[in-house]
Amino acid sequence: MQFWRFLHNPSVTAGEMGSHSAEETAARVAGRDIVAIQDTTQVAIGGRRAAANGYGPIGKGGGLRGLLLHAVLAVDAASGALLGAVDLNIWNRTGGKVTGSRARPINDKESKRWIDGTVRAGEVLASARSIVSVSDREGDIYEHFVERPANVDLIVRCCQDRNIKTDKADHQDLLFAFVNDLPEQGRLKVTIPAAPGRKERKTELAVRYSQVELQRPARWTARHLPETIPLSLVDVCETSTPEDAEPIHWRLLTTRTVTSPDDAKRIVDLYRMRWTVEEYFRTLKTAGFNIEDADIEDPEAMIRLTAAVAVAGVTVMQLVRARDGATKQPLSDAFDTDDQRILEAVSRKLEGKTARQKNPHPPGSLAFASWVLARLGGWTGYYGKPGPQVMRRGLEDFQRIRFGAQLGFGDV
Repeated sequence: MQFWRFLHNPSVTAGEMGSHSAEETAARVAGRDIVAIQDTTQVAIGGRRAAANGYGPIGKGGGLRGLLLHAVLAVDAASGALLGAVDLNIWNRTGGKVTGSRARPINDKESKRWIDGTVRAGEVLASARSIVSVSDREGDIYEHFVERPANVDLIVRCCQDRNIKTDKADHQDLLFAFVNDLPEQGRLKVTIPAAPGRKERKTELAVRYSQVELQRPARWTARHLPETIPLSLVDVCETSTPEDAEPIHWRLLTTRTVTSPDDAKRIVDLYRMRWTVEEYFRTLKTAGFNIEDADIEDPEAMIRLTAAVAVAGVTVMQLVRARDGATKQPLSDAFDTDDQRILEAVSRKLEGKTARQKNPHPPGSLAFASWVLARLGGWTGYYGKPGPQVMRRGLEDFQRIRFGAQLGFGDV
């Protein structure tokens, strides 16, 4: 009943939950090089029944109803460690059919979320040494490059074959044809992580890069924008065709200067960190929380639940990534410093007699906390590695233990 009241309390907002999470993230990024990764996912609720309850359309065709979540995550560019959420935007589509996208200014489009995410990154991560905002193809918007904050660079995967300025008078060239005509300028050996329907594979990428000037779109809503934008283009294409997947071909536009193969490799490496947000959405929907199985009729209550799960999902993912000590993160990247004494006490209680039943990580590290929560979640220490569901159960148990430890007799 208490949780029901929380979800249906109009004073509780998803925006406040996201803002509080962003404040905690802001305290962790000072002096670091940060990658702000953003993407959108659908939270599918159902069909006719969900429509009758007021859920808006998602996906193609309009038959499926649910919510949309646009997340911006902060990742340490050096270690790949997940530091926290920068922005969590959750909405339910309402209203009827809208006019064509070319006829509407950017402020009237859902795609404005990509620009807002980058602007928010510049605000929340202001104490970082550097910020790079990484987006997939939906973020390929001319206004995105124009309106980015001065303290944020962009890496965006190309979606549109844009006109570019050339040295030839009265001549326009297309971006894709231009890059296809460039000579190969190097090769990269990379490991592509496993994904649903795809095995992990080692592969080689051919690299091309150049400076380009994008020309302003012809639509009337763009007439106030600069006529051209100078950017760098990095093109990487897999040199062989894999058996179980399409070969990789990324065309990446960036505000960073690329003049060497090493510069191009750095852009590719930063873009590949985008996989973090895919893992995050998987944690929320199938691997950890199963948010789409929630049977909540009220869309506003579901928005609040999605926000709460989105915040908790960051911590669960941090714990999964820290389980081997590879991220080398301090406890403060995910917990309050006062939690350390409780974690150490619980660790002593959980440790067994054998070496594999001892916590191998130093107190004060996130890896130490990850071991404790994995054991609370049911991991024995012997078989496999604890995943998101184990960490989620352990986090729930730890929250109860912490509440008990902090409960004074005066509160009883």
